[in-house]
Formats: sequence, structure tokens, C-alpha cells
Amino acid sequence: MIAFVKGLVDTLEPTYAVIDCQGVGYLVKISLNTYQKIQGKKEVKLYTYMQVREDAQQLYGFAQPAEQGLFEHLISVSGVGGNTALAILSSISADELMIAIANEDTLALKRVKGIGAKTAGRIILELKDKLQVEDLSGASAAGASMAGGDAARKVEATKALMNLGFSQKDVNQRLEKIFKQHGTQLSVEEIIKLALRNS
Repeated sequence: MIAFVKGLVDTLEPTYAVIDCQGVGYLVKISLNTYQKIQGKKEVKLYTYMQVREDAQQLYGFAQPAEQGLFEHLISVSGVGGNTALAILSSISADELMIAIANEDTLALKRVKGIGAKTAGRIILELKDKLQVEDLSGASAAGASMAGGDAARKVEATKALMNLGFSQKDVNQRLEKIFKQHGTQLSVEEIIKLALRNS
């Protein structure tokens, strides 16, 4: 299996890239999110997933391991293929997808072209228990509301609260409320104390 490709960008389109790895060009299907992250770069590293079928072999590439992990989770769901998974990851960010699944928000998933109520429900049903808080670390870092150290503190506080018995959905709701009221410049300890105070 090919874990990643690293090389010069030969061709870059919103749906695929050709990466020149020492004279060998790898055609890699990408999401719109990955396209935006690597646009303008001469050399890139893409984390990959190789899909082998009887009639084709396809390489999918992602700028971040978190997005690659979500892609693999999505294609494990019955009825969700590689192209559908890419469509989902092109329509919403990894962070938004994690939150939608944790909150069982079928409407957010149904906004993606080609995703109906049944498929959205199946994605939530099959993935809500598989996606652990560890998956949130990469996804949260991509979130628009927090950056850098803020995202790291959010992840650490989330882990701690879930270890105390809170559900992912409950933690998301509490943290959203805390950050609206107090801003994001809080220490992990302050976040946890405020979350516990709201219980």
C-alpha cells in the first residue's frame, strides 16, 4: 500500500492532482479542502488511500491525516464509495463532519449533493461510535473558530470531559456555549471547570 506521496505538483485541478515523485507521476483524486490547502505550493505531501477493484485502481490523497481517516471511515459505510466520500469532504470540512456525526445532524449531511436521508442516517448510525475524540485532534485544528493552541486546548479539554463520563454531543454543546460566553483564550483547566459548572 502507498501511505503517502511527496513530490512536485505537476498538475492541480479541484478534483485531482498529478504529483511528480522523482520522475513518476501519480494521479491522485483529492477533495476541495485538500485542493485549497495545497494550491500555490510547488512541493506537497499527500496522505493516500489506494482503492483496488477488479476494474480499476484509484489513489485518493489528503493534505491532513485527519481527513484521510474520515475518508476511510466514510467508505466503510454501506453505500458510500470513494467519490461520494470525496463529495462529502469537499462540501463540508472535517471538523464540521465530525460535529454533524456527533450531534446526529442528518440535515448537515443531506446538504451534500447525492446524500439522501437514508445514507445520512446510515453514516451517523455506523460512525458515531467509531469516531473517537482522538479523531477530533486533526479535525479541530482545521476548525475556523479556533486556531493553533486554542484547538489543542479544546481537544485536551474534550478528552478530559469524556473521560469524566460526558458524551461527545454533550461536550460539543458545552464547549460551544463556553467559547461564546468567555472566548477561546482559556486554559484547559478553565474550560473543564466551566464545563463542570454547567452540569
